[in-house]
Amino acid sequence: MAPKRSSAAPRPRRRRASPLELVGHGIKFLGVSILSGVLVAGIALPAVGAIGLGAKDSVQGFDNIPDDFKTPTLSQASYILDSKGNQIAKVYAGDRDRTILTQDQMSPLSREAQVDIEDARFFQHGAIDPKGVLRAIGKNASSGGDAEGASTLTQQYVKNVFVEEAGDDKTAVAAATQKSLGRKIKELKYAIQLEKDLTKDQILTNYLNITFFNHQAYGIEAAAERYFGKADKDLDVAQAALLAGMVQNPSAYDPLAHPKAAQNRRDTVINKMLQYKHITPDQAKAALASGLELNYQPPQNGCITAGNGMAFFCDYVQKVVENDPAFGASAAARNKLWSQGGLRITTTIDPAMQAAAYTAVTKKVYVSDPVSAAMTMVKPGTGEILAMAQTRPYGLDAAQHQTVVNLNVDSSMDGGSGFQPGSTFKAIVAAAALDGGTAQLNTPFPSPGSMPYPDMSTCTGTWKNIAHDNVSNDDPVHEVGPFMMPEAMARSINTYFVSLEQSVGLCAVTQMANKLGIKNQADGHPLQQVGSMTLGTQLVSPLQMAGVYATFAARGLHCDPVAIKSVTGIDGKPINVPQANCQQVMQQSTADGVNTLLKGVTEKSGTGSQLGLSDGRQIYGKTGTTDKRKAAWFDGYTPDLAGVVWLGGPESSVPMNGDITIGGTDFPQGVYGASGPGPIWQQAMNQAVAGTPQTQLPLVPGAPSATASTDNPQPQQPSPSPNPGDPNSPNPGDPNNPATNAGLVTGDPAPPPGGPGLPGGGLIGGGFTLPPGMIGGGTGGPGKPGRPGHH
Repeated sequence: MAPKRSSAAPRPRRRRASPLELVGHGIKFLGVSILSGVLVAGIALPAVGAIGLGAKDSVQGFDNIPDDFKTPTLSQASYILDSKGNQIAKVYAGDRDRTILTQDQMSPLSREAQVDIEDARFFQHGAIDPKGVLRAIGKNASSGGDAEGASTLTQQYVKNVFVEEAGDDKTAVAAATQKSLGRKIKELKYAIQLEKDLTKDQILTNYLNITFFNHQAYGIEAAAERYFGKADKDLDVAQAALLAGMVQNPSAYDPLAHPKAAQNRRDTVINKMLQYKHITPDQAKAALASGLELNYQPPQNGCITAGNGMAFFCDYVQKVVENDPAFGASAAARNKLWSQGGLRITTTIDPAMQAAAYTAVTKKVYVSDPVSAAMTMVKPGTGEILAMAQTRPYGLDAAQHQTVVNLNVDSSMDGGSGFQPGSTFKAIVAAAALDGGTAQLNTPFPSPGSMPYPDMSTCTGTWKNIAHDNVSNDDPVHEVGPFMMPEAMARSINTYFVSLEQSVGLCAVTQMANKLGIKNQADGHPLQQVGSMTLGTQLVSPLQMAGVYATFAARGLHCDPVAIKSVTGIDGKPINVPQANCQQVMQQSTADGVNTLLKGVTEKSGTGSQLGLSDGRQIYGKTGTTDKRKAAWFDGYTPDLAGVVWLGGPESSVPMNGDITIGGTDFPQGVYGASGPGPIWQQAMNQAVAGTPQTQLPLVPGAPSATASTDNPQPQQPSPSPNPGDPNSPNPGDPNNPATNAGLVTGDPAPPPGGPGLPGGGLIGGGFTLPPGMIGGGTGGPGKPGRPGHH
């Protein structure tokens, strides 16, 4: 507005517009002249005669503009929820926080305020407002300054659509907003078509959903939440007026950066609403007297905002959507689905289980410790991931020990390269032997304190111990066989399981690992068929091992891990989600045999004997440690919940075989599976299963004791008769229960296959160096036969 002048001052001579300014005014109204066919054409066109061919070409291109203008599906925020419906995170692409509302969901105040300030005649005119054009021409001709626009709300909406389609492409955004005759004509043509296809109320609704309000807020709902912390439907007059006033220039009228300008603009809107009788004088008076009264809510975008340690799981969910064919046949289709947003993703995560796991890994291990812990919980028989937690917080600040690497998953899902599982892999070897009938629970092997690796068959030939490597038990002096399988598992006897591995063959072990969900190593490389395989020298993730042990808990039913229960799309319709593909991958009697072995690990003679739960329920599990104890594990389960805990340096670079302090606890003799990760597992599982029903798994009756080498010889007892009241007693007619003596040798045990290996040093085949007295995940330090040492 021109400044007021004194009535005594001489009236200044009107400045004559320059040719360039005439061209500018002409460009602004040429499209109107062409399309409206009204008298204003004669006013606007003469001034642009000097434009020449440029204008001519634009007009000729008019007929090439499509008649049908389809509004794009606006990008929205997606919501990731836990299994109980609680929000884990709100995620939106391109810094566009938007929640689409229908007309009925919008506040009438917001709708009225927007029309009153931007286009008061919106419901009376068409796509073009002739009165507005004439008014603008008159003001522009008399002012000699900046040109006043004549765009209607519909035209502004069309412009916003083009900007939305441009996305984050700066070049495309510049093209969508450039001041050119061609763009203006295109907007006018599309506006006319739009008014044919949509009602005025529909156009207004779309406009309020697309327009930008600064601070990543797109659409009226996001704006209401951003500035006032409430839904649009709950705004009062002053609040609705403030937001309506921002649309013309979101930066200049930003109430945070320019509160005075924002309040003045708000008051202008309030007066307009009073002028057009959308509010009463009393409402206007009260609104004008109020302050801005902001309740600003900073943008909360992405998994980094997730609480209770769920940021990594949230990130995993995103990777599932971006990678699984269930969400699109191509990567481009899946990325579009994610970036478009509007998804409502209900996940499998159980908030109580997550809290239990997160509390344990952060209380037992400090963020500032040189090592970290990670834990995954899986529901047996379903594949559902119930918890995924780690010590290190999610973020990019290394000084705060933050990381964006999910230590629970493999590299293909933005995890690390994995960790060697140590002796927790022995359960897979046992499963391969029992399922193939190569060995039974009472199959003995000499199991010396130390021995050369024997040559072993592979899927393609023979692995030979060309490096002359030896394998040793943790205590090669006292841990000397012969042993049978239960005691060898309970005490984690390395030489026994190398002999068992040789009898089974590396191919069968690899195939069993594949069936149990370990298709490749966590870094993407194939499993190496080498002699040290049974000692856990392959790289795996906690999620992979949780899937393995959940399969044992489900009596051989393997399910792929699943993180998502359901998804609704931007249109509110359900979207298919990845399935668990549950399959019986081993005989139930095989799983019963493995469960019998792993139960022994947690009893008096086993390496996990100190890890029982507070309520006394039966548990099953296996400890594991690696060379120099750079990783330590406890993989355990009840019939209803499998939990795996890894402890170590995130880059596998921190030896834990000497004096080390973790979580305020000193480990003067180093860390073992039972002393480091075991108590983490114990604390988390105690909290997770508290108050839940207790169940047991069928076991193999008559199995050798886990302390057989020190037990007094007992006469052979007949097989027990079935006892319907005993869950460990089988029913011969029930295929879901093991047969009597399942997994036991029925005749004299055969001698162990193969001969002694070649003598050698301390390098295990496969390139994994072990010192004398290699820690295979079992007992450590001096211990007497039949008794656990360090765990």
